[in-house]
Amino acid sequence: MTPEPNKRHFSRISFREPIRIISHGGNSWWTCSLLDISLHGALTSMPEHWRPHIGDDFKLELQLGRDQDEDLLLKMNVRVSHIDKDHVGFEIEDMDLNTADHLRRLVELNLGDEEILQRNIEELIRQNSARQHSRA
Repeated sequence: MTPEPNKRHFSRISFREPIRIISHGGNSWWTCSLLDISLHGALTSMPEHWRPHIGDDFKLELQLGRDQDEDLLLKMNVRVSHIDKDHVGFEIEDMDLNTADHLRRLVELNLGDEEILQRNIEELIRQNSARQHSRA
């Protein structure tokens, strides 16, 4: 039996930090732990008393640094892509330029390989382009 090939297009980095999940309307939020992140998605712990569904839209907020600097607050519009007992996976749908720049730098520093980062960025552009064409 041959092992199943890795279907991931994006390098994930382990990044253990508190993260906030915010409802689409902004009236509810949950704090949990970010487990890993990539240019395409994030994996968090499952907040208590929260029952998301696959396809639900949320916002994620991740504060880099300890001094609550607004410039270091990463904000991402996300969609729930998978759920298990202890974890929730999110696909990043959209992010502002500041967040994209900080996330790219975070991935770059943790990967330590400019070539892998470049492949990740090219794949992100390809997928976003395909998503735009499918909506048209």
